[in-house]
Amino acid sequence: MNLLFIALSAIFSFAALFLLTKWMGHRQISEMSMFDYITGITIGSIAAELSITDYHKSAFGEILIAIIIYAVLTILLSFITDKSLRARKWISGLPCILFHNGNFHYENLKKARIDASEFISQCRINGYFDLSQIQTALMEPNGKISFLPVSDERPLTPRDMQLKPKQEPLPYAIIMDGQIIEANLQRTGKDRSWLHRQLKAQGIDELSEVFLAMADSENTCHIFPKQKNT
Repeated sequence: MNLLFIALSAIFSFAALFLLTKWMGHRQISEMSMFDYITGITIGSIAAELSITDYHKSAFGEILIAIIIYAVLTILLSFITDKSLRARKWISGLPCILFHNGNFHYENLKKARIDASEFISQCRINGYFDLSQIQTALMEPNGKISFLPVSDERPLTPRDMQLKPKQEPLPYAIIMDGQIIEANLQRTGKDRSWLHRQLKAQGIDELSEVFLAMADSENTCHIFPKQKNT
C-alpha cells in the first residue's frame, strides 16, 4: 500500500506542479531572471517532497499549501514589477555595462562576477573573436551578455544599400507527423485540394509519409518526407 500511496502522491504533485506552472506563466520555462530560477527550483523541490510524503506521518496538505504560497508570491512579485518601475529595478535589476569603447568597466565586471576568461568565452560564443569588433557589452538582468558591434562590423542590411525588399509572409506548419493542421492551412488561404496537389507534385501519396510541411500565403510550400527505414 505504501508504494501505491507514493505513486498516487507523485501523480498528484506532478499535476499540481504542472497547473501552477501554467498559472504562473511561460516566464518560468523561458528566459528566467535569477529570482525566477531560484523560485522554480524551490517549487520543484517542494513538489518532490510532496511526491514521497507518507500520508500517515506528515501533513500532505501542508506541503501542497507551501507550493501554492510560493506560486502566489511569484505571481504577486511579477504583478508588482509590471506596475512599478522602481520595484522592477530593485527586484529584477538593471543592465550594466561591462565593456564600452574599448574599455572594461571593472567594477561592473566584479559585481557581475565575470572574469576575463569568461567574458572572452562569451564573446566567442556570440561570434566576436576580436574585442575591437565590439562597441558595447551589457550584462542583462537575466544573466546573459548582449553585444553591440561597432558600426563597420555589423551585418550589411538592405537599408544600407537603399533597397526596399518585399516583406516575406509568415510560414505555417500545415502538416506535422502526418497530421494536417487545419487552422494553419486556413491561415495560408489554402485548402486540402491545394495541399494534395503539392504532395502529388513531390511524389507523396499518403500524409503518413510527411514529417513536416511548411507553407505561406504566396504558394510557397516546403515538404519534408519521413526517412524510410533501410
